[in-house]
Amino acid sequence: MMQTGLTGREQLAANVMHFARVLRAAGLPVGPAKVVVALDAVEAVGVENREDFRAALESVLVERHDQQALFEQAFELYWRNPRLLERMMQLLLPRIYGRVPPAAGEAPLPARLADAMSQLRRDDREATDQQIDVDAVMSFSPREVLQGKDFETMSVAELAQVKAMIATLRLPLPELPTRRTRASDRGREIDLRASLRAIASARGAVAPLAWRKRRRRRPPLVVLCDISGSMDRYARMLLFFLHAITNDRDRVHTLLFGTRLTNITRHLKQRDVDVAVARIAASVSDWAGGTRIGACLAEFNRRWSRRLLAQGAIVLLITDGLDSDVGAGLSHEMERLAKSCRRLIWLNPLLRYNRFEARPAGIRAMLPYVDEFLPVHNLDSLKDLANAFSRHTHARIRRAPAREMLPRSLSWR
Repeated sequence: MMQTGLTGREQLAANVMHFARVLRAAGLPVGPAKVVVALDAVEAVGVENREDFRAALESVLVERHDQQALFEQAFELYWRNPRLLERMMQLLLPRIYGRVPPAAGEAPLPARLADAMSQLRRDDREATDQQIDVDAVMSFSPREVLQGKDFETMSVAELAQVKAMIATLRLPLPELPTRRTRASDRGREIDLRASLRAIASARGAVAPLAWRKRRRRRPPLVVLCDISGSMDRYARMLLFFLHAITNDRDRVHTLLFGTRLTNITRHLKQRDVDVAVARIAASVSDWAGGTRIGACLAEFNRRWSRRLLAQGAIVLLITDGLDSDVGAGLSHEMERLAKSCRRLIWLNPLLRYNRFEARPAGIRAMLPYVDEFLPVHNLDSLKDLANAFSRHTHARIRRAPAREMLPRSLSWR
């Protein structure tokens, strides 16, 4: 089917190994052991039926639900004419869905799959009988371009660079006064005990008054991150950002929600980001599933609000606002959440579109209760988040009506 000069089982083994290299270069954890098991599975079902052949490979090479879409795209493109497709993918032609009819429409080829296939083409220098003229411009994105590039459109190499850049980001949380006080040369409150001790030690001489002032401490940070199917590609990159800020300071709590609520704070405290992500993947069962924002916020308000939102906590709500329950009970839970925290900042990747409109019921129910409404789809948006923390550091800001919260580039319909 692919390799020439081989017959029978050797040709099949070479083809499967070649396909496994494509998946591994695209980011799937495919090792030699999986290739051996995949060969056994293919031999068990045979190659006469295409669907059985695909299912055999998928059962071995795919571990998680989020890897299935990439596998199916690679399978459809690879198991036709791989020499031809390796050249076609360098042009980033539209992909073909494995289980969707062609009439249903086509979407752009994922950048990391195209990058994997082009890398495989550079590694394989064998001659091919079929010659195709290619006119494509391949270039590397500089650091400035990466900062403004959408996470969704990045290749594997670019994602690796961005992950390293995200690891250096920090959130400058403001230091806020607490109820506790400490000794100080100047202050608004007289330290009566220290003043009396000084007077007693002075033996009748004039002794200066001792003063106290309020301690200052950074408030807790609570992150509620949506991991539903529509947020999958952004949630994965934001996990690296959340890992960086969790290991940079104390009192950072992170909870993921899709159809249920999962606290991953303990996993993010692992110093090794790969270990942390692996443990999160094992503990979360609803990744890339549905979204029940109202139900998950209700669970948070009932079980976690009192213990996490004390001492003027700041809440980061990361979601696109697309609720499967059509906003049922969402307004009430958002109001309760807003009253329990010092500031509520909503990060929405849909704001990357200039013509974004607040039409979904979930978005309309949430907007009146947020203090900041910001995009989160690239490195520049994460830096804008840091600037948002530098504003309104002393007093709680007035929550504007939903219409006032919308920037001029957005519309309310």
